[in-house]
Amino acid sequence: MTTHELTDAKQDGYHYTVGPYFDPVLEIDPGDTVEVETEDAFEGAIETEDDRPSEVLGDYLNPQNGPIYVEGAEEGDALAITIERIEPRGPQPRGTTCTVPNFGGLTGTDRTAMLHDPLPEIVKKLDVTTEGTVWNDDVTIPYEPFVGTISTSPKIDSVNALTPFKHGGNMDLPDVRPGSTIYLPVEVEGGYVYLGDCHAAQGDGELCGVAIEMPTTTTITVDLIEDWELEWPRLESEEFIMSIGSARPMEDAARAAYADLVAWLADDYGFDEMEAYMLLTQVGHVRLGNMVDPNYTIGAGIDRTYL
Repeated sequence: MTTHELTDAKQDGYHYTVGPYFDPVLEIDPGDTVEVETEDAFEGAIETEDDRPSEVLGDYLNPQNGPIYVEGAEEGDALAITIERIEPRGPQPRGTTCTVPNFGGLTGTDRTAMLHDPLPEIVKKLDVTTEGTVWNDDVTIPYEPFVGTISTSPKIDSVNALTPFKHGGNMDLPDVRPGSTIYLPVEVEGGYVYLGDCHAAQGDGELCGVAIEMPTTTTITVDLIEDWELEWPRLESEEFIMSIGSARPMEDAARAAYADLVAWLADDYGFDEMEAYMLLTQVGHVRLGNMVDPNYTIGAGIDRTYL
């Protein structure tokens, strides 16, 4: 199989929506590998700890590489995208986290309007290596990279890159990490793969709205599964399988994920649907991807030992 490079220069301009209306920047065959140079979620606009997000950030956030056209992909198929490697790139301090006015899990937003003032703007620039992220003299955060935003194209709509839904999108799910495979639905010819927003680490929920954002070289392998029509994204690792739902309120995201996982167990693992429902009540687990985006993301999983 072929290995391709999707560099900054070849990308030649990022996308802030995902949809079928952009020309592909790369065409690949199923089984090919792509090394992608991603930007951080701010496209490098926050350069120092003296920068104020409200002053340097505009309307264009979460730049996406792509779209990548996958030969032979047709509506009703699925793409299996394996995350091979995620390596930090760019000069130090290459990591950024911050608080942004009216954005985050513990502050008023434009959807939950409050009379009190926004939280203060604070920026932390961080040294990130594969050995870890230096938070301060006492704390080093383990390097646990993942892809925050990855998607195929919706059939008709062009969706904001910050919004997760059935096409994938800005799920901010730490399980989309090296060694895992995410399955995404194909709704347009070629699938149109987009990705970006890679993180060095993130806790459940991405509480303040900004993980440890960094530019990367992210390596993926893309395979095609014909005639596998997905309702929601799915993920596999060596330890578990997981269905991913994105909605508001948060319990609807959990319901979507668990309902899809019940269907997966029944369709592919020989479970009776009600037996799967009851078993997941005992041993199912959930992962909170984000609680700050236009939709919230929940991954519902079951360990392979039960399969």
